[in-house]
Amino acid sequence: MYNEKFQCEGQEPELWLCPRVPCTGVSCKHGGGVEVICSETPKLLLVNTKSHCEGTVEIFHQGSWGTICDDSWDLSDAQVACRQLGCGVALNFLISAHFGEGSEPIWLDEVNCTGEESHIGECPSAGWGKHNCKHTEDVGVICSGYMHLVGEGRCSGRVEVNSGGHWIPVSDVNFTLPTAQVICAELGCGKAVSVLRNVPFREDRGSMWHEAFQCEGKESQLWFCPRSPCHGDSCHRRRTVQVICSDLTEIRLMKNGSSQCEGQVEVKSSAGWRALCASHWSTANADVVCHQLGCGVTVSTPKGAYFVEEGDEIWKAQFHCSGHESFLWSCPMTALGVPACAHGNTASVVCSEYKTKLRPQCKDSLPDTAGSTASEVQDVNCSESRQLRLVNGGSRCAGRVEILHQGSWGTICDDSWELSDAHVVCRQLGCGVALNAMVSAHFGQGSGPIWLDEMNCTGKESHVWNCPSQGWEQHDCRHKEDAGVICSEFLALRLVSKDQECSGWLEIFYNGTWGSVCRSPMDDVTLSVICRQLGCGDSGTLNTSVPVREDSRRQWVDGIQCRKTDASLWQCPSDAWKQRSCLPRDTAYITCAGLRPKSCPNSAHCTDTQKLRLRGGDNQCSGRVEVWHEGTWGTVCDDSWDLAEAEVVCQQLGCGHALEALGKAAFGPGNGSIWLDEVQCRGRESSLWDCARVPWGKSDCKHEEDAGVRCSDERTTNPSIHRSTISVSTPVPGFFSLPVILCIILGALLFLLLIILGTQIHKWKTEIRALSTLEDRLNEAFYEEIDYLVKPQEDLIDNRGNLFEDSVTKLPYDTEEKEESGEPESAPEPLGQHDLITENGYDDVEELPAPKFPTSAAEMSEVHFFPEN
Repeated sequence: MYNEKFQCEGQEPELWLCPRVPCTGVSCKHGGGVEVICSETPKLLLVNTKSHCEGTVEIFHQGSWGTICDDSWDLSDAQVACRQLGCGVALNFLISAHFGEGSEPIWLDEVNCTGEESHIGECPSAGWGKHNCKHTEDVGVICSGYMHLVGEGRCSGRVEVNSGGHWIPVSDVNFTLPTAQVICAELGCGKAVSVLRNVPFREDRGSMWHEAFQCEGKESQLWFCPRSPCHGDSCHRRRTVQVICSDLTEIRLMKNGSSQCEGQVEVKSSAGWRALCASHWSTANADVVCHQLGCGVTVSTPKGAYFVEEGDEIWKAQFHCSGHESFLWSCPMTALGVPACAHGNTASVVCSEYKTKLRPQCKDSLPDTAGSTASEVQDVNCSESRQLRLVNGGSRCAGRVEILHQGSWGTICDDSWELSDAHVVCRQLGCGVALNAMVSAHFGQGSGPIWLDEMNCTGKESHVWNCPSQGWEQHDCRHKEDAGVICSEFLALRLVSKDQECSGWLEIFYNGTWGSVCRSPMDDVTLSVICRQLGCGDSGTLNTSVPVREDSRRQWVDGIQCRKTDASLWQCPSDAWKQRSCLPRDTAYITCAGLRPKSCPNSAHCTDTQKLRLRGGDNQCSGRVEVWHEGTWGTVCDDSWDLAEAEVVCQQLGCGHALEALGKAAFGPGNGSIWLDEVQCRGRESSLWDCARVPWGKSDCKHEEDAGVRCSDERTTNPSIHRSTISVSTPVPGFFSLPVILCIILGALLFLLLIILGTQIHKWKTEIRALSTLEDRLNEAFYEEIDYLVKPQEDLIDNRGNLFEDSVTKLPYDTEEKEESGEPESAPEPLGQHDLITENGYDDVEELPAPKFPTSAAEMSEVHFFPEN
């Protein structure tokens, strides 16, 4: 007899979700059975596996369990099945009896759910018992499960259970280690190595799970564990529980066949005990091992000193501890592309437990003078208080440089920041060599103190704080000048296709270059890790029917075999990095379950404005010009870059007019491709894409020549004086400032007055001569005088009211700047003709066309009016 009593409230979707309490005494042993008569709501069951939430689908109808045919079976149908089972969401739908054949009869065929139905019986189908199938076409599903962990990867994070299609966090009340072991075993994630209780939970995330699990540790799944209601409101307090599972479960130091506080480092996994490789093994890693074993702190890390000849392969994964983790498996780990370990090159540690003198502690009171270099002894001593990290780069090997000093994380100013400084950072972090030294807060502005400025590393220092500088916290910078690096071990992941976000050729960024990934022997676990890391669902499929991708790009890595415990692709074992790991026809094209159309700028339907951006500036309207092309952001070379091109960029982005066109990576060098070079705009184009240029990607530049702009939308009053610029602030091409327009108007008025005055003087002389001989015709001469005064103006105007061209002098333009730059001098353009004569006899002034390179407002307004007599 089942030894628990169910205490349902009637709202639970399944019996196994009802609270249960153990039977007391012998009440359950001698009690009678119970019979329940239900209305027809077909029940579901998953068979042929040990899991409650994956397997062949069987449905109960008219007293018999039967199967469903796979005609028209898809993810929408699987979603309804998983929700009905209380197993979360569908990760995959299976056909052709993937989990094995079910039992007679075949109840349903041509099932066509929308995905919103509450159970399979509500979905359209061919009808009960109507089909043309065999059991070789039975359907199956893989659901996300009754329980999952929310965090990095699927094997660590906050515990949540599924109820009615909603994920609800589990309270830390009465949560035990055996329960955590059941969870890790159910997920295929090894063993529970840590349980974190009293984790805060936000109020706006909903309610807490109202039961406490009481697992013994032997149950195959969490939903088989006994549960009891929480007393009072103890489960409703906002504290959840986190579980960390790991394939690594134990660690030891072996010397002379026994575990001690010094010896060869060995870890235990599902494959047994294996020694760790000494590659990338650091003092920080050793500190974590000594602390975890209760053996004090690290004294030394001799390589291979305790090597024992064994048949097992040396574990080659690389750990990257900061030194403050509680367990070795809590440290970041890299296995992808790591080569096999050389024979005998095993990691060894000597902890202070076996030494009479402990390692000295760091003394932050030691004086730091500008330009001084600390000794190696001081550097080792201070490793406990000073740390280095890279932030906001998407990887531990790229980002803003931050130092932990005197208990606070702070940044480094980019004054004098160059590759030799970045090399020290990359080597210190075990990230290879520096690819780029980033400036102008390329990875965003930090906070806290600015610890160092004017770095002047040789590139050979072991720690960046050993480099000459102005001294701790001695600087004249702001956080907009924070330094960053991109190291050769920086890794990034993407799927490349024309119109889909979560489907395409799999590519990895390694050693400064994007390359393809070989598809052998990728399995479902590997595809799940990749899609989850990309935010594209929990599963994926390989597409082998796409055309071969013949190009010159590298095929970086082959032989990837992820484990369920791997939180990212970087933790998955594989073959070593190679530039030609496989043939182009063997590269991976993946379609993830979370397939969705590309969003801008990835989509082919994006506007030009959405494919243009500014980065590294003081605001959204200043910075390095970056353009989107062929699926990646790239930069523009500063060759031929001036205000005309800057004006087009500013107008295209809605940032007003161009104030400056800057070159020589004034806003910091970018990364990736240099997409555009020799851009030549007239200043009136609606898009940078409309300007003349060399073909895409054809450039003879480096990122030290990246172009930038500063637009008028948000003017910067104090630009940094040490940045190089192509040109200074000048009037915008094609537009005149207000003072220039006023000068033109006044000049035109003066011109007309001079004409009238000259005409009057001429006529006065004529009248004097006429009066001396024809005094008797004074009145007639008077009228003739009036007639002559009007006639000169009529001679200047044609029959349409326009000025004749030869009645106006032309504007001279200063070509000094073009001559200095080696450009041919442009012919001066004539003043635009006036289209209208106003009632008072003056012209309306039209906007004048300008040359491409105006120099100053004063020179633009210089107009000479000397009409010939």
